[in-house]
Amino acid sequence: MAIRIGIDLGGTKIEILALDGAGKEVFRKRVPTPQGDYAATVRVAAGLVLEFESLEKKTATVGVGIPGSQSRVTGLIKNANSTCLIGHDLKGDLEKVLAREVRIENDANCFALSEAADGAGRGAKVVFGVILGTGVGAGIVVNGEVLVGPNAIAGEWGHNPLPSPREEDLPPPDCYCGRKGCVEAYLSGPALEKDGGNLDRYEERLARALAGVINILDPEVIVLGGGISKVQRLYANVPVLWRPHVFSDQVATRLLPPVHGDASGVRGAAWLWGR
Repeated sequence: MAIRIGIDLGGTKIEILALDGAGKEVFRKRVPTPQGDYAATVRVAAGLVLEFESLEKKTATVGVGIPGSQSRVTGLIKNANSTCLIGHDLKGDLEKVLAREVRIENDANCFALSEAADGAGRGAKVVFGVILGTGVGAGIVVNGEVLVGPNAIAGEWGHNPLPSPREEDLPPPDCYCGRKGCVEAYLSGPALEKDGGNLDRYEERLARALAGVINILDPEVIVLGGGISKVQRLYANVPVLWRPHVFSDQVATRLLPPVHGDASGVRGAAWLWGR
C-alpha cells in the first residue's frame, strides 16, 4: 500500500507524518523550524522525508502544508506568516532535493481537507475548515477536493471585514495585512486576549463572521481548528447567535470541533495525494 507523507511547515516547528494506504499513522516526528533561514528550512524538511524513507526502505509521496500560498503567476510563496518563505520556489527546491514531485498547499486548506476526508466533515459535500489561532484562516473542500481558486486565495476569510460592525467593534483595529477591521483582527487568539478574554463578545463576532460565510458558501459543516477551537461553549452558542444573520428560515449548517485536532494540518498535507 502506498505511503503518503505530510509535512506541516510551521513558524516554530516542522512536523512530518506518514500514513499508510488505510490512513493509519506509521511515523511522526517534530523538530524546531530554523528561524529566518530559508535554506535550512528546506534542508530540515527534506531531511525528515529522507530519514523516514531510510528507516522504512520505502519511497513515499510528499505533501506540504505552509502558512501561506503559492502564487499562480510566479510559483513563488506569497502571503506567508513565516516570512522567510516569501519569494522562494519552495516546491521546486524541495523537488530538487527529493527528486520527485512535491505538492504544496496552504495549511488551512490542509486542515479542511483532513477533516473532510476522515474527520468531522466526513461525508459532507462542502466543508469550511476554520483556523482560530495566532491568525485566522480557512480552507474550503468541495466533493473531497480543495478549492484553491485562480488567485490561490479561496477561503481567506480572515482578511475580509467583520460584518455589521457595532459600536463596541469601533474603531476598527489594525491588521498585520495593512488594512483595518479584518476578521482576523477581532477573532485571532491575540485579539481575544487583547479584549480581556471576553467570550460573550467573541462568540457574537464569530457568529456574524461565519454567517457571512454561510450566506455565500452554504457549507454542510464548519469545522473549527486552532487553539480557540478547544473552547467547548462555542459549539453550542455560536449556531444560536448566527441565526439572525443567515438569510434563511432555518440553518442546517453544523459547527463542529475537529476529530484530528492539532494533527489535522499534517494529515491533510499527506492527503494532498488523494485517498
